[in-house]
Amino acid sequence: MSKLFEAINDQINAEMFSAYLYQSMAADMEHKGFAGIAHWFLAQAQEEMVHAMKFYGYIIERGEKVTLKAIEAPETTWKDPKAAFEAALKHEKYITSRINNLYKLAQKAPDPATEIMLHWFIKEQVEEEANANEILAKIQLMGKTPDALYLLDRELAARPMLFTMPVTAA
Repeated sequence: MSKLFEAINDQINAEMFSAYLYQSMAADMEHKGFAGIAHWFLAQAQEEMVHAMKFYGYIIERGEKVTLKAIEAPETTWKDPKAAFEAALKHEKYITSRINNLYKLAQKAPDPATEIMLHWFIKEQVEEEANANEILAKIQLMGKTPDALYLLDRELAARPMLFTMPVTAA
């Protein structure tokens, strides 16, 4: 397997870790009473799994082998929603750097098909960072106003889920 496809396999792991991280953030925010923020992080976790499966499908489509690896345990506690979104932004910047490195590998290979496939991810990462930045700007603007945090929690609860999933045993 080429260095490029090994790196894409590693990216599957990074995307699955991202989903796991956002699920952990959701669990912590739910525990702290921020159901809307928890919902936003669960929707983000779903989106990250879609990203992982896009890479998975691409590897298969190219006739290469998908090799899944262990997913590292994420953090489990953040001080408050601001700290969680700061961690989310930091993580998205890390993922952006990984995608950019994949693009450089594809250029070096050279593998134009992979370069083209990565265009979608490059654009997606701009959106991911912008979303986290926007929420952090709102949190900064709110200061310590509980009413404003309540409204933000309600706003983030409106984020559509890609698919519904039960979160309680019933």
